[in-house]
Amino acid sequence: MYGGGNIGRGFIGALLSGSGYRVTFIDVAEPVVKALQEQGTYPVRYVSSEGHEDVWVKNVTAVNGNDTEAAAQAIADCDIMATAVGARILKFIVPNIVAGLRKRWAKGEKPLNIIICENLMDANKILEGMLKEQLTEQECALFDKTVGLVEASIGRMVPVQTEEMKDGEPMRVCVERYGFLPVDKAAFIGEIPEITNMVPYEPFDFYIKRKLYVHNMGHAICAYLGDILGLQYIYEAIAVPHVRILVQNAMLESAMALSKKYGASLYDLQLHITDLLNRFTNAALKDTCQRVGGDPARKLSPSDRLIGSASLALEQGICPAYIAMGAACGLRRYLLEQPEDQKQTAAQVLQTVSGLKEEDALYRLILENYAMVEAGESVARLCARADQIKAQSLSQVI
Repeated sequence: MYGGGNIGRGFIGALLSGSGYRVTFIDVAEPVVKALQEQGTYPVRYVSSEGHEDVWVKNVTAVNGNDTEAAAQAIADCDIMATAVGARILKFIVPNIVAGLRKRWAKGEKPLNIIICENLMDANKILEGMLKEQLTEQECALFDKTVGLVEASIGRMVPVQTEEMKDGEPMRVCVERYGFLPVDKAAFIGEIPEITNMVPYEPFDFYIKRKLYVHNMGHAICAYLGDILGLQYIYEAIAVPHVRILVQNAMLESAMALSKKYGASLYDLQLHITDLLNRFTNAALKDTCQRVGGDPARKLSPSDRLIGSASLALEQGICPAYIAMGAACGLRRYLLEQPEDQKQTAAQVLQTVSGLKEEDALYRLILENYAMVEAGESVARLCARADQIKAQSLSQVI
């Protein structure tokens, strides 16, 4: 399990351990590595508004990722591997994975499936490109034959762990109860392993976009509206009626687009939205608007949750009125976080970060919305404006 952080310990490592595997974590945080080596176990706390339950994850150990030899040996010897290091860190773990593959190939051609647990579009292609850059032509052929890069959709919400959450146990991870792991069925090499709550699905592109364009997008918009209201927590933001309306309708726009593109059941997608909105109210998670809305540049990039979902909606003939309002709120966060010596205008950000052009309908819509956001209009007024745009688009269709 490459990555001993919140997702690594709080979700994937726990699933692997519960499925009968001995789990070796690879991480560079020495306190985490040392604790896992010495204790061989750690607690996961399932939290909800009704209370909590502690479960101890057993049969675990760790090696330090800075020890290339140890990390490579762990990869060479394992039956299955997963990553949960964060999209920006993937490139730094590639040398150890390459070293591990070479050790593995020296012993034979036993398949290795790597479950990629990162919030990143086309994570399998990106990781494959990074790995093959460091492999010879002969090794690339062996890679294609023996390595399965399996994308996963991480639906469990795991916030930044506070000292209060740790409750006297530094290794404790507090998580929500939801624990299904959809994975790309077609990407496995050889037999698909039996892992508790893992759901192999094909075609997987739908699941990836459902996670990014419904869950992640709605979560981000909730955070940015919470920012405007000066609220700290996601559960506080989603409790505001106009925030909930904006978030729910933005998620519905994405759901309608996904339903049209993939022929997926809109009813099932609506049930998924209802479940997500309820999960956003989990006060015990203490998930902050600051964390969920973090890295607005990535969230505003062309294929990510805000611009990507809006573009998909337009592609499917759906006006993304609510998503565009959420994107305008994300644009506000981006501009507020810019260093003084790198200040850009909203229009420049939409071009350089979001890849939009002046003639794009989405470009104009977000800029119009941003003018309201910048002017300090209330969330109720922002919601009313999105309602108006949606009504106009529907009347044009009729």
